[in-house]
Amino acid sequence: MTPIVFVHGIRISGTMWGPVVSRLSLLGRPAMAVDLPGHGSRRGEPFSMEGATSAVAAAIDGLGGRALVAGLSLGGYVGIATAERFPERVTGLVAMGCTARNSSALGAYRFAASFAARNPSLANRISAYGLRRLLPGPVGEAFVAGGLSCEVMPQVVEAVAGHDQFAALAAYPGRVWLVNGTRDPFRADERDFLRACRNGRLILIPRRGHLGVMAAPGPLARLLGDLCDQVESPGRCDRTEGGRGGVIGGGGGSGAIEGCDRMERSAPSGAGGAAGTK
Repeated sequence: MTPIVFVHGIRISGTMWGPVVSRLSLLGRPAMAVDLPGHGSRRGEPFSMEGATSAVAAAIDGLGGRALVAGLSLGGYVGIATAERFPERVTGLVAMGCTARNSSALGAYRFAASFAARNPSLANRISAYGLRRLLPGPVGEAFVAGGLSCEVMPQVVEAVAGHDQFAALAAYPGRVWLVNGTRDPFRADERDFLRACRNGRLILIPRRGHLGVMAAPGPLARLLGDLCDQVESPGRCDRTEGGRGGVIGGGGGSGAIEGCDRMERSAPSGAGGAAGTK
């Protein structure tokens, strides 16, 4: 059974994936969440994309040497970089909330990261409050359980900005699922990211924002398990008609997210190479 390695978002830690990992365990699916440098149990360490991808690779090795990698936001960007650097270890990639390469958004993030680094205690308190409001109950508590690390944000922003995601996706031969909430501003360039993939699909979750895709850990765990099944059985058909799109949910199968539009399209043949430059 294909294991899953989960990668967290900026300033958070691997505990954010706890509710999903727990549900996968009930389904018999091996999974673990990693802490990236500068986050969680590794707070205080410098962040770099090389160090982050090495952390993910070490987690994969701990699960037998090959795994599906799933990441949200920063975790998605790190997952893309890991698939590029260690393609033989990444059996498939689920990149969530990480399909934006907008220079104006980068400027805003640099400003926010600079403020957070100058005022880390205040930024951590504000972040914890916002996460609990956005994701009340066990999901929000899981996001803050490992501590927050706003001081590392400038290093993270520069590392992500310095990595060519299109070239990375074009280089990776495995299956890629890009997962976005329809209200997520990070979906701005999703079609360009999809075209960069050799073998990509796009999954849209209606009425969910950037972190809102985490609000229902049970259905999300089942969806990820279904994607693992597709990796394990390459000939297995997607549960959407012709693999071109459709609606799943409400009893539509073990992988369903209620009302989830799986707007899935194969990346055009050869598109990855054309999209591989910034």
